[in-house]
Amino acid sequence: MTDAKVVTRNTREIALDILIEILEKGDFSHTLLNRTLKTHSDLTKQDRSFITRLVEGTLERLLTLDFYINSYSSVKVGKMKPLIRTLLRLSVYQLKYMNQVPDSAVCNEAVKLAGKRGFKSLSGFINGVLRNIARNTKEDYHALEKKDRIGFLEVAYSTPRWMIEKWLEEYSYETVKAMLSAQFEESRGTTVRVNQSVNTTEELLEILQKENITAAKGDYNDTALKLSDYETMDTIKAFTEGRFTVQDESSMLIGLISGIKAGDYIIDVCAAPGGKALHAADLLNGTGKVDARDLTEYKVALINENIARMGFHNITARCMDAKELDGESIGKADIVIADLPCSGLGVIGKKPDIKYNMTVEKQKELVKLQREILTTVSRYVKEEGILIYSTCTVNKDENLDNVEWFVKNFPFQLESIEKFLPESISSETKEKGYLQLIPGIHNTDGFFMARLKKTGISNR
Repeated sequence: MTDAKVVTRNTREIALDILIEILEKGDFSHTLLNRTLKTHSDLTKQDRSFITRLVEGTLERLLTLDFYINSYSSVKVGKMKPLIRTLLRLSVYQLKYMNQVPDSAVCNEAVKLAGKRGFKSLSGFINGVLRNIARNTKEDYHALEKKDRIGFLEVAYSTPRWMIEKWLEEYSYETVKAMLSAQFEESRGTTVRVNQSVNTTEELLEILQKENITAAKGDYNDTALKLSDYETMDTIKAFTEGRFTVQDESSMLIGLISGIKAGDYIIDVCAAPGGKALHAADLLNGTGKVDARDLTEYKVALINENIARMGFHNITARCMDAKELDGESIGKADIVIADLPCSGLGVIGKKPDIKYNMTVEKQKELVKLQREILTTVSRYVKEEGILIYSTCTVNKDENLDNVEWFVKNFPFQLESIEKFLPESISSETKEKGYLQLIPGIHNTDGFFMARLKKTGISNR
């Protein structure tokens, strides 16, 4: 943990401003945090680590922190001024989850920071709430599990109640609990995929060792590594040289179940930032073509940046709305990869603000969007070709329900993916043609994938 001696008021103020932008103005945590740290080049590695943990931890535990604050404050969190509730939240996170930071330092710095930001009159209130919480050592929300299991899960795992209720309709209580718990597990590192066109896994391991970067092999894929003990990805020479790219193992499985063959023409309709498309290009081994598409110029620029870094010549990127039919692509693709916009609830361990921003209404609209895109892009698949449908969520209506709707209305059939996947992935549905990966059960993000073959026979 961070030594309290190197923690300054400035780092807390930076964290406060980041959290206000995320929680009160709707900015995205991962992009804002990275952008802010880059602008503060004077920060030490320890300062950067402290800010990152404080921001990410406060977001991860937000509802738990609110439970504590509401238990000891006469003014509920929802009625507080944005700066005050944000300041209390990040302070309570330090009290409850950063044991090496003295309670007195947390309370004193919060009071100073409130005064500096124009709330000196609330110093007594802030000090009183924080010191009462600091004195309370009992994890009092645990008592909820016996009388209100959903309420317990909501507070203990800081996840909105509607989300938990939905998952309990689809999974067992123990599975949901494991899924929720997984978001707080300490990361084993950043998962990356080896660029096989320039080096083998063993060669890259040797190169990374020379850069003093810790690398361990992945769980399900021979080309997957988990990296740790580095400052930023851009500082790793092997990364800038295109020897690997960042990609979760769940996402790598898309390339495997696609069954890519030399010379295939592959369309990736929602490709940014390019992980699956680049994997497809690598699997083509210099043959065929990958046509990577996405909605905005910004996203296409991200893909092109990764193409240039990785050095592939059999992949191009262009701006295209997946909902709009591209007449020139009808019946042309051997494989269409449709990793579609979704609720993202399978990656809340990496992007915790997702769970607070998603709503029932937004999620239902996403199901409609997914079906609209599938209706369009399925026309690009040639006879006997393959459509890969995937999402990074665990919600059944975005996953299996969509697949069942699709095969009922279009000339496609699920096709077994068992032969493409490692035996270490345990699932009775591989033979049926789809796979749901669940955090806490599988050592990956929450991810769904299905392999659908065009049969030419309508199922209506």
